[in-house]
Amino acid sequence: MSPGDEHDYRGKDQGSRSDDPYSTLGGTRQTRTRLPDGDPGHPHARRPVRNSRSLVTITAVVVLLVAAIAIANRGGSDDAASPGAKSRGTAGSTPTAPTGTKPVQGKNGTIASGFAHDEQGAQSAAANYAVALGSAEMFTAESRRGIIQATHDPAVAQKLQDSLDAAYSPAFYKNVGLNDDGTTPTGLTFVSRTVPVGTKVVKMESDAATVEVWCTGLVGLAGQDSTKPVTGTWFTISQELKWVDGDWKISSSRQTEGPTPVNGDNRASTADEMAAAVDAYGGFTYAR
Repeated sequence: MSPGDEHDYRGKDQGSRSDDPYSTLGGTRQTRTRLPDGDPGHPHARRPVRNSRSLVTITAVVVLLVAAIAIANRGGSDDAASPGAKSRGTAGSTPTAPTGTKPVQGKNGTIASGFAHDEQGAQSAAANYAVALGSAEMFTAESRRGIIQATHDPAVAQKLQDSLDAAYSPAFYKNVGLNDDGTTPTGLTFVSRTVPVGTKVVKMESDAATVEVWCTGLVGLAGQDSTKPVTGTWFTISQELKWVDGDWKISSSRQTEGPTPVNGDNRASTADEMAAAVDAYGGFTYAR
């Protein structure tokens, strides 16, 4: 976790079918009345089940399902496929719905670059930059400088680098369980990851944007003798972005705590399990 607020980048059950008063046959809201059993000759006796009718009904349902899937796979109209388009008949944004446009066109080292010059691209840039700035590579001077250069406006990058070089001091490294030079103690695995949960555009102009990234993070040392076990955090990063030389770059950022959910009942993994997971599972490139 980076020091300082300014540069700390980590930092009903559904009821049964009978519970629904509108739940009826085939969703038609039609009800079925069962007449009493009796003599076959009785005018109101229940008729025997017709297997042929049941077969026809099942076949019709299957045909309708196949047709619906085919229509869905063909995609919507041009409006629905455009970046930031909203579904007809719905209000507000659909933050988890893909737009169909690829906002990331390239890589700057290991960091995504070439974002679209629109809201979608700004959100994607903010999410990917949050990941890079919350990574374990920030704890090594050389890789930290590369991350800052790749994510920040050149007008502020050098000043920020100098500030962070001073902040990542032997005392700070000791506080997080690392050696004085920032290396990891023998037999342990250092974990520092930021995982975006969602993004929100607060302000959007032609060449400037303010994007908030809600994140969860992992930080600590995994291993049998660790005195700084890996813990989870929740925080929100607000990034001021500028369109610089054909891409979005950070001009300033700040971090606040939460929103934080209630902890679940999951069993905490062992130190070895956590270390193995960090080695086995890679990260993502984030896009809207």
